[in-house]
Amino acid sequence: MTVSQPRTLDDVKPEPARPPAEDRLHAARDHLVRAQEAAGIGLFALDLREGRLHPSPAFCRLHGLEVRADYPASILAAELAEARLTPEAPAGQEAIYRVRDAATGASRWIARSFDIERDADGVPLRLSGVVRDVTEQRAQRTALAESEQHYRTLFEQMDEGYCVIEFIDGPHGPLSDYVHIQANRAYAQHAGIDNVVGRRLRDMVGAEADGWIALYGEVLRTGHPIRIQRELVATGRYLEVAAFRIEPPSRRQVAVLFQDVTARRRVEHSLHSKAADLEAEVVAQRRDRDRVWTLSPVLKVVASPAGRIETVNPSWTRTLGWTPDETVGRSVPDFLAPEERAAAALALERLAAGASTDLELTCLTREGGTRRVLWTVVPEDGLLYGFGRDITEQRQAEEALRQSQKLEAVGQLTGGVAHDFNNLLTIIRSSVEFLRRPDLAPERKRRYLDAVSDTVDRAAKLTGQLLAFARRQALKPETFDVCERLRGISEMLDSVTGARIRVVTDLPGEPCYVRADASQFETALVNMAVNGRDAMDGEGRLTLHLDGGAPMPPIRGHAGAAGPFVAVSVTDTGTGIASGDLGRIFEPFFTTKEVGKGTGLGLSQVIGFAKQSGGDVDVKSRAGAGTTFTLYLPQVAAPAETSAPAGPSEAASAEARLRVLVVEDNLEVGRFCTQILEELGHHPVWAENAEAALTELERAATPFDAVFSDVVMPGMGGIALARILREKFPALPVALTSGYSHVLAQDDTHGFELLRKPYSAEELGRVLRGMAARRATAAA
Repeated sequence: MTVSQPRTLDDVKPEPARPPAEDRLHAARDHLVRAQEAAGIGLFALDLREGRLHPSPAFCRLHGLEVRADYPASILAAELAEARLTPEAPAGQEAIYRVRDAATGASRWIARSFDIERDADGVPLRLSGVVRDVTEQRAQRTALAESEQHYRTLFEQMDEGYCVIEFIDGPHGPLSDYVHIQANRAYAQHAGIDNVVGRRLRDMVGAEADGWIALYGEVLRTGHPIRIQRELVATGRYLEVAAFRIEPPSRRQVAVLFQDVTARRRVEHSLHSKAADLEAEVVAQRRDRDRVWTLSPVLKVVASPAGRIETVNPSWTRTLGWTPDETVGRSVPDFLAPEERAAAALALERLAAGASTDLELTCLTREGGTRRVLWTVVPEDGLLYGFGRDITEQRQAEEALRQSQKLEAVGQLTGGVAHDFNNLLTIIRSSVEFLRRPDLAPERKRRYLDAVSDTVDRAAKLTGQLLAFARRQALKPETFDVCERLRGISEMLDSVTGARIRVVTDLPGEPCYVRADASQFETALVNMAVNGRDAMDGEGRLTLHLDGGAPMPPIRGHAGAAGPFVAVSVTDTGTGIASGDLGRIFEPFFTTKEVGKGTGLGLSQVIGFAKQSGGDVDVKSRAGAGTTFTLYLPQVAAPAETSAPAGPSEAASAEARLRVLVVEDNLEVGRFCTQILEELGHHPVWAENAEAALTELERAATPFDAVFSDVVMPGMGGIALARILREKFPALPVALTSGYSHVLAQDDTHGFELLRKPYSAEELGRVLRGMAARRATAAA
């Protein structure tokens, strides 16, 4: 059978005068061609015998060829080979191949399908088929495959658990269960259940399923996504779950994204527990703070830096009586005694500079009384916080204790003085009784007179020690070099301490000057040295050490001073002083020595002299390691060198007969003094007080040569009288006498000659001779 050559649509030539049926057929073919062109479908026929390709115009455009009726088959050999357009290819199977546009270099993907025409023997004659552009479809499939791969990778690698559930009907009713149709690997990690795909929820979690089905069923029913935390009781894990419906609802699917938050929930629970505990602790601390604020006996005040009170605690009201309404807004000084407000103002200035301060103030009470309060004030965060302790009763008790101690000291002192003076008076009285005997031998008479005289000297020394302890002795200060005095004293101490005690002096190379009573200074050193000698039991080393320009440290609770001070140390190698006795060694009549070996007034004289001279005494001792006494005296500059003017000697005025005005309020002393002066050849006139003395001087026809006055008298005292006389009668010499005067103790710069009671006739004569000598010098 002969097969005719097929023709393409392009080979059809219009023929004239066609019947109507053919016209309709032609029109249909035109519509088909246009539809194929619009759809990008090309037709082709490959004649295998002639090796010619008969393409449609669309085929040519798809392959980038010029539109022709036919082409040699070799023109698309590579593409036809890729498209497997050969008789051996199975007919009707679609193949996809790629062609490249020669002009643009762009690739296009073509899908082909064909049929094979064969002859009677089955030999292929022609391949007829169609081609279409599948570039976009292929790109879409590629993008879809990539998207699916990306989703699959994300699905498998994501940290959160993910699953898709599909609701099903079950024995419990419609949509009463669901099955897992997808689940990633993280599902088991977070939920704790493996291999869930294909499994029903009720088979997995039992009775717990109703809650989960109701939860996700609501999402499926309403389409509203949820985000919750819920415990999966089956595995004991808390899950944070987000669920949303997969559209359309008819699929009955819900997507679930979740993660295990058990550890985080434990931490949150722990944090919440700790926060609750912390809050409870804060509440407890606030309650305790409020209790402390309310119940504390300490007065607490919060004020501005300017001193304006912002709040007070109840103890303020309990102690002072002022209510908070009466206090807040007022200034701190308003509640202080007027005499202490200046000190409070200075304290506020120090607090403004950022320094805390302690001060004791007298606070006014609402009832008009006062309370003594010890305040500690601290600046903090722009406010002043004051803490006050009411020490009124404490100060009253301390004052009562001091008075008791004073009475005890007075009692001890009185007893000691009475004991010693009674001993002295016994000697005097016995001696006087013997002296009254008419048949007393001259030798015994002389011995009793010497005993009376010695006893009087001992009594004078005792009263001098008492005055030194009381810091009421009349000092005669002068400026002297301590180094020079120590050298002289060290030589004298050799005879005092004995041959077996070695006296060592350690003195600086330069002189050190002090202004003090030189006699009392030497007495103080001798007292300390004798105390060390007795502690060494007659054998050891006594060291005198001197430091100049040194500060005075705090001693026995008293504040120190910068100085400069001269520090004289006396160190022995004796047995030391017991710690229990260190606080009492300066008390009068206190002694650890055997009866008869010490009066207990030596160290009292030392500390009295030191205090009255502006210094102090420190002691350091250990039992068995010796003792060091250190005497501190204010250091002064070297005195200016002056030369004394030459004048008549005392011998030249020895025979002077003076008209002396005696001022003495005591009758016996006045009479005795005038008798002494008359015995010495002078002419005394006695006035009983200072006012009478001034009157006597004004009306005296014959001028007086000297005035000898007591210091302590009723009305005007002796020093006041002497100063008036120095102004009115500059050339009139004035001498003073006293056994004790607080004025003399406090004022050692009066500049008048002083004769201490008790005095002898010889001492009084010496003073008058000196006065006569100075008067003669002034007249010359």
